[in-house]
Amino acid sequence: MTISAEYRWRQRLVVMAKEPRPGRVKTRLGRDIGMGAAAHWFRQQSLSLLHRLHDPRWEIILAVAPDREGMASRVWPAEFRRAPQGRGDLGARMKRQLCHGLPGPTLVIGADIPCIRKHHIAEAFRALGDHDAVFGPAMDGGYWLVGLKHARAPATLFQGVRWSSEHALADSIATLPHHRIATVATLRDIDTAADLLLSFSGNTPGVKFENLSIFERGGSAP
Repeated sequence: MTISAEYRWRQRLVVMAKEPRPGRVKTRLGRDIGMGAAAHWFRQQSLSLLHRLHDPRWEIILAVAPDREGMASRVWPAEFRRAPQGRGDLGARMKRQLCHGLPGPTLVIGADIPCIRKHHIAEAFRALGDHDAVFGPAMDGGYWLVGLKHARAPATLFQGVRWSSEHALADSIATLPHHRIATVATLRDIDTAADLLLSFSGNTPGVKFENLSIFERGGSAP
């Protein structure tokens, strides 16, 4: 069976997510509020994000890890197609999702950004209309979104990037020489309790419930 042209050319939004087990996700946050609470927050945040970003303008693909556990997990809604993240560091895993071989632009985001809304995703896809790549900067020097107009990239993509540092964005852009690069809105990702508090400080509408409930329980997951 061949894949129809309509299906092959699509805007694709890949959401990177780990299985929400205590001690395996959001460990920096877990050191502040407890590993169980951090895993619970990540699960609720991820599910909220998937449903919030669901839109006929793009296909959402959930890139899961660990591969076997994530593909069989009952945590994630069955309505979203899944793909294994595969082996390697963050760069290798993101590159695998971006360079899938199918035509059409692809965006990759993490599941831990409470303030992402549909208009952010639409803006990034629009930017790829006249740019080769797009990044959504994070406030800590990293980024919450990366996208490519075409499912191909230089072999150097993400090589030598200093992940989890203030250099991650600049390093990643440097691996795309001769590419037209766009940037979109700067958003806050969640790594610590301070980030979590700031995310519902009144500057980010619509994220209070899924974050504040953890603090109301005293940092314990149900």
